Amino acid sequence: MNAHYRLQTFSNSSNNETQLQSIYDLNQANTPEVGSLESMQHLKQLIDFSAYNLLVLKKDEIVGFIICMRENSAYGSENYKFFTKRLKKFLYVDRVAIDEQHRRAGLGQAIYEDISSQASNENLPVALEVNTQPVNQPSLNFHEKMGFDQVGIRDFDDHSVAYFIK
Repeated sequence: MNAHYRLQTFSNSSNNETQLQSIYDLNQANTPEVGSLESMQHLKQLIDFSAYNLLVLKKDEIVGFIICMRENSAYGSENYKFFTKRLKKFLYVDRVAIDEQHRRAGLGQAIYEDISSQASNENLPVALEVNTQPVNQPSLNFHEKMGFDQVGIRDFDDHSVAYFIK
């Protein structure tokens, strides 16, 4: 990641409506690679459930983000539940998105290095899923390169995922 970008933690209390709208818009621009959000309220709820989140900023523009949950969250996602049934403690990557114009600049790697550092401070595995139908090949390649191991798969009515842990 070059010096034009910076990482910043965030929560609902630290975000204003403009920032939340930017995160929401970036999420929606990255579907189906990340799950669609029903509303701004849905985004706020995810952030309330979350434990550790980062923004990627270029000057004051949000060009990326990651939202992560810990175990024992009230989050009801079936993918999250996959890990709650298998792990006592973990950091779950619910969603990560990078603006298309800022990809291939090392931002994903910088985000994952940061969350991996946070997780290792508490001896937590990092858990996540990647869409396999429709296939998100760049994400599958990225997570393999970052050292994640596939630990399961699941087919839903409208998509399929592979589960990973590092």
